[in-house]
Amino acid sequence: MSTIIMILLISILILVHEAGHFYAARLFKIKVDKFGIGLPIGPTLWKKKVGDITLVIHAFLFGGYVSFPDDDKDSDIPADSKDRLMNRPIWQRAIVFAAGVGANVICAFVLVLLTAFLWGNLPSGKFDTYVKEISAPKDASVWQSGLQAGDKIVEVNGSKIDTKYGINLYAMYSASFDGKISEKIADENYTRLKKINPAFVKDEIIPEGLIVKLSNAVQEEKVVLNKNILNAVALYKDNEIKLSEPQIKLRDEIKDKKFIESDGTYSLNDLAYAMSDNQKPIDMKVLRNNQIVQLKTMYSDSEGLIGIVPDKKEILVPVTGIKSAFSASWNYLYNETKSMLIVLKQLFTGKIPLKNMHGVVLITKVGGDIISQDGIFYGILLTAVISMNLAILNILPIPALDGGHLLFLCVEKIIGKPVNEEIANKIMNVFFALLIILLIFVLFNDIYVLVQPLFNK
Repeated sequence: MSTIIMILLISILILVHEAGHFYAARLFKIKVDKFGIGLPIGPTLWKKKVGDITLVIHAFLFGGYVSFPDDDKDSDIPADSKDRLMNRPIWQRAIVFAAGVGANVICAFVLVLLTAFLWGNLPSGKFDTYVKEISAPKDASVWQSGLQAGDKIVEVNGSKIDTKYGINLYAMYSASFDGKISEKIADENYTRLKKINPAFVKDEIIPEGLIVKLSNAVQEEKVVLNKNILNAVALYKDNEIKLSEPQIKLRDEIKDKKFIESDGTYSLNDLAYAMSDNQKPIDMKVLRNNQIVQLKTMYSDSEGLIGIVPDKKEILVPVTGIKSAFSASWNYLYNETKSMLIVLKQLFTGKIPLKNMHGVVLITKVGGDIISQDGIFYGILLTAVISMNLAILNILPIPALDGGHLLFLCVEKIIGKPVNEEIANKIMNVFFALLIILLIFVLFNDIYVLVQPLFNK
């Protein structure tokens, strides 16, 4: 049922977007031929003439459109008729093309405002993280750190912990013996090894049977995550070097040893690399009995776990009246939009790989889970965020999107005449095809994420 609710909520967004185009056109008495839900690919599920407009629902439901006489080569509307969109002033056409985006923005704000009034709260995006219990093995460093059940985690490695997954991300990216090293640490360890083993050259294979002295390893540097990473709108890149399989094997062999007998397969530099994959320190501050307590250094295990069960409580912004509701709604939508723009920038600059790009199928699944676990208000807020996402994506100056049409209007304004229709159609068709390919790619990503756990069982 929660998934069905999410599907209905997303369907409303498509209707709202296309209704924006439709009513803007009607405002200027521009003729509309079709109002379509879905893209005109494959079979048509339903079709009905209502007045002078044909309502259509297509099997490929990912999208929608409003069709004008200009889009139909066989239209009996005269070429110079004011009923045609292209015969209207640029400013009227711009409003029609931008109206879908405007409708989505208004819809997003209304949904957030509705939630604020009905719920009496809005999420702040900030979380308090408490230690529910310590579940680590008895030899884990967390037991010696001084951490206690009931502590509120306020800082890790200098970063304020007020996001939902802050502590999880620090634990994961600080995993011990993760098969990756810093070149700087490797150089320092090589210098130490060379000092007590002066006979060996850096990349020279150490002859079999010779004894090599091992120095104390330089500890890996602590991980420091910025706000974007802690807010899950950017990925963490460590710029570390991956160890080879033989180097990982060597790493495990030399643990806690002061000497090693060479088997004739590695160099002093290989030993330095193996020594450099050890533990990244986690320095944590907690709030206990209204006092900040600095704990002793702890370490994640090889799976990126500290060994605690966290209890995360979202900080809610109370809504106390009309002014408060409008203010809180604006702040909520502003912060969510800012996060979306950061993610979009990361995507376009290649900092987030395309494999992490997902669409309506996974959103529907995630949204259904959110409604089931956290309630309908969180589902409505997610719908508002998706509505803003649709607005942002559609306003991008990409042909086949609303922003592409606006781009052509800007060109028309500059050169003083419309862009050649044949050239414009070819550009639109190319980008429409690319859009469909992208939709299929995203659909594959969604399905892969959903079915992968089934194959891992």
